[in-house]
This record gives sequence, structure tokens and C-alpha cells, in this order.
Amino acid sequence: MEHEVFVPVPADRLQQVLGDPEQVAGAVPGLQRDADESASPLSGRLKVRVGGHTITYRGAARVAPRGDGSFAIEGEGVEVRGGGSVKLSLLVRLDSADDGTKVIFSGTGAGEGRVAESSPQAVEGAVRRLLDRFAEGLGRGAEPESEPVVVEPVEPVEPVEEVTVFETDVPPSSLDEDADADVDVDVDVEDILVPPAEAAHARRTMIGRSAEEVDHAPPRGRYAPAPAADSMSTSATLRWAAPAAAVVLASAIVVGRALRRRQ
Repeated sequence: MEHEVFVPVPADRLQQVLGDPEQVAGAVPGLQRDADESASPLSGRLKVRVGGHTITYRGAARVAPRGDGSFAIEGEGVEVRGGGSVKLSLLVRLDSADDGTKVIFSGTGAGEGRVAESSPQAVEGAVRRLLDRFAEGLGRGAEPESEPVVVEPVEPVEPVEEVTVFETDVPPSSLDEDADADVDVDVDVEDILVPPAEAAHARRTMIGRSAEEVDHAPPRGRYAPAPAADSMSTSATLRWAAPAAAVVLASAIVVGRALRRRQ
């Protein structure tokens, strides 16, 4: 069979990856490498899904470069659970293309056991999927490593002095622009400082006070001025003197009448 996969990586980089068994092993999808460090990088277990079956093979593979720039891959494996086995022989060729490389696979394969129970179409589909993922893995291994990001040191920032609301300059309002202008504000002070009941009483008293002032009568009520100390003492003297004078006058009249009778 033959199979072709496009990889957006230059051909020279893919050749470097195929020449390194470690990178080739990293490109094989589903490969569980052996823990033995002395074993080949391309040895271990590989799970393959064919039709409705998942088969696990244990085996190894080898990659060898050829003089024309292509690579030969030989591999074999046996079923972990079962007596079946497979063999694979591939030739990988790299053709440069616009913005990448065409990876062309050609080869043969043979198998027995559980894989032989599936149809040829199912086996071919499984192999093509495996080669697609293998080519994608080669492309990822050929991508250049990203350069480390250099972080420039940041200069320390001086702490900002805290400013409270009371220390902040408040811009003048439109009323402050003409500070000398007269502003008429119609506010009833009594309505602000005096309870409603007392405010009503004050209004009635002020109306009565205005009438008394028109009649030239002295003010009365809560708005009448307090009398001076001298006037208070004089009033008190007059209150006591008037009854006494009346008594004296009455006594004088009685005595006068008595005298006239005797005469």
C-alpha cells in the first residue's frame, strides 16, 4: 500500500527527526516504551484498534537511512494476549512542497491471529490512521523550540502618598466665582427651627402684635418687652398705696359726718 501525508514542516527538519531513534519513538502514537534503558528506543507495547477490536502487541522496530534521502522502517510484534503476530516493512520518502513536506509511505505488511479476523478494509483503515498520526508526530518533533521569554526587571515604584478627602483641593463652584453677588434665599426660619405648632402660634402672635403696634398700644403676649426694675417697684407701691388712701379717705368722711351731727 501507499499513503501520503502533508506536514507543514521543511523536509530537512523531518530528516533530522527520522535520523534520531528517540524522536521517532516519540512520534509513534500509543507506544509504551520498555523501562529497560538498554533496550531499543523503538521497543515496547503498542495498542492498535482494528475494526471493533483493540489489540496490544509487544515488539520492536528499526529505522535506517538510505542513500537517496529516504528511510526504511522494519518492525514486528506478537499479541500480548493471544498467539497472533504482525510484520511491517515501510519506506518513508520526503518530498518538499509549498509551505511544508509530503511524507510518502509505501510498504507491505502481514499478520495472523486476531488481526486476520478483521476485513482487509478494516485493517487498511487502521494502518492509514496509524500512519497519519505518526506523520503528525514527526512534524511536532521537527518544530523549532520556542525561544525563552526574557523578562526585563521592573523598577520599583515609589509609594504614593495617601491624600484624604479633607486634604484635597476642591475646585470652586459656579457660586464661588461671584462671591460678592447678592443671593436672595426665601427661607422661613421658624419652619426650620420651630416645631409646626409653635410656628403657627408665633404667626398668630405676630399678627396680633402688628395690630397693637398700629393702635399705638404697648405689645403684649410673649413678644412684650420685660418691664424695668424701677417700673416694677413703682407699680408694686401703687398697688399698696391705693387701698390705704381709700381707707384714710373713708375714715375722714365718717369722722366729718360724726362731727357735723354733734354740732
